[in-house]
Amino acid sequence: MNQEALQELAQQLRQPHGTHGIEVADMMNENNIQMTLHAIACLDIQASDVILELGHGNCKHLPIIFQQNDDISYYGLDISTLMHQEAQKINHDYIISNKAFFHLYEGVYIPFANNYFNKIFTVNTIYFWSQPETLLMELYRVTKPGGVLNITYAQEDFMKQLPFTQYGFTLYSNEKVQQLVATTPFSIIDFNTQRETVHTKTGEEVTRDFTTCILKKL
Repeated sequence: MNQEALQELAQQLRQPHGTHGIEVADMMNENNIQMTLHAIACLDIQASDVILELGHGNCKHLPIIFQQNDDISYYGLDISTLMHQEAQKINHDYIISNKAFFHLYEGVYIPFANNYFNKIFTVNTIYFWSQPETLLMELYRVTKPGGVLNITYAQEDFMKQLPFTQYGFTLYSNEKVQQLVATTPFSIIDFNTQRETVHTKTGEEVTRDFTTCILKKL
C-alpha cells in the first residue's frame, strides 16, 4: 500500500466513514473479536449491570454481551456517525426492547451523569484518544464506586510494526498505560495479556500480543 492508502486506512480505523466505512468496520469486527471477547470476559457481567462501551463500531458483538446475562443495560458511545447508524440498525431488536442505547460523542466528554455505570470497556480506541488524561477522568466520573473499566489494546511492540500506525496512532505498552492511569484516581487491578494469530489490515498473517488493563474505582 502506498502512503496515501495507508493514511486513508488509518483514518478509517480511527473513524469509519464514507463508502468504505462499513467494509472497514466488518474487517475490524472480525479481526478484533478475540480482543473484544477478552474485554467482555474480564468484566464479569452480573445481573442489573449498567454497561458502557466506548467505540463500539458496528457492534455485531452485542448478542455476546447479553449471552453473559440478559438482565443488563448496554450503552454504546462512538465518534463515528456511520458506526452509530450501523450499530442501531444491526441491534434494532435490543433497542426497541430498551436493553441497548447508542449515542454519539465528540471523543472526550462522556454525556452521562456521575456514577452512572458499574462496568465500562473499550477495545482498540486508546490509540486515538486526543486528550487521554481528560477522557480517563471523564470515565472515572461516570463509573460507580466499586465499578471497573477495562481498556484493551495491542502492545506497542506489535503495533509499531504496522505501517499505518505512523498516521495518527499513539501506541501504548503496559508501562505507558500505567503512567497514564497514574494521572487519575483509578486503581490498576490487573494487566491480563493474551496472544493470538490474526491477519493485519494490509493482509499479512501475524502473531500479536494484546492486553486488557482492568481498572477499578475504589
